Amino acid sequence: MANAASGMAVHDDCKLKFMELKAKRTYRFIVYKIEENQKQVIVEKLGEPAQGYDDFAASLPADECRYAVYDFEFMTEGNVPKSRIFFIAWSPDTSRVRSKMIYASSKDRFKRELDGIQVELQATDPTEMGLDVFKSRAN
Repeated sequence: MANAASGMAVHDDCKLKFMELKAKRTYRFIVYKIEENQKQVIVEKLGEPAQGYDDFAASLPADECRYAVYDFEFMTEGNVPKSRIFFIAWSPDTSRVRSKMIYASSKDRFKRELDGIQVELQATDPTEMGLDVFKSRAN
C-alpha cells in the first residue's frame, strides 16, 4: 500500500484497476473515495466499457468529494478514433470543508500513483466537467 504525503494510504486495488483501464480498456471509468476512518483511498465504483459519460457523471455524489478517472474516446478532425485518460478531482461546493481539504492535500500524491493520466480536470459543479469540457481538453 502506497503512502500519500497527507498521511493517506492508497489501496493497491486503486492502481491495479487503473492499469486495467489503461492497458486493457476493462473499464470506462473509476470513481475513488477517501475512506477517512481507514485513512486510505479506495475504489468506490467501476464503470463498464459500455457505459458512457452520463453514467459517469451520475456516479459522482452531489455533495461529497471524489477522485475519478475517465477514459474519454473521441474522433479527431481527420476522423481518427482516439482516447484520453482524464483525472477528475471532484470537489462540490456543498461538500464538507474538512473533506475538501483532505482531498486537495492528497490529490497530487494520489495522481502520481496512477501512471498514464493525460488530462486533469478540477470540478466543483457538473458544468466544469461537462462533455464539452472533455472535448475541448482532449485535443
